[in-house]
Amino acid sequence: MRERDKAMEEHAIEKHRIYTTSLASVYPHYVAKAERKERTKAEVDEIICWLTGYSPEGLGTQLQEQIDFETFFAQAPRMNPSRALIKGVVCGVRVEEIKEKTMREIRYLDKLIDELARGKAMTKILRA
Repeated sequence: MRERDKAMEEHAIEKHRIYTTSLASVYPHYVAKAERKERTKAEVDEIICWLTGYSPEGLGTQLQEQIDFETFFAQAPRMNPSRALIKGVVCGVRVEEIKEKTMREIRYLDKLIDELARGKAMTKILRA
């Protein structure tokens, strides 16, 4: 096996499975988590659009096309620069310390959804 092929294979093995998971498969869980705490799907959508720059229609298209997380974030129209203000722990890891860019973006989203479910005001969630 050529060295380049071996390096590519090792990189593929190291990738977390969330990268190839479709956003559409996780999205209902985000909405359910919010709704259990008397928050809304519209608020979940607002958070996702704020973070990524997708329009509501663009988000709908990404969900309909079953785009995976890696592609979803790679194609995001404009990642919100204020996302660097998102701090805290998700899954036992401080989001601001995550080195891998795509994983950090995924965890930013997780953190925002957690804040929504905990009843935090939208203005604070969106770092306004």
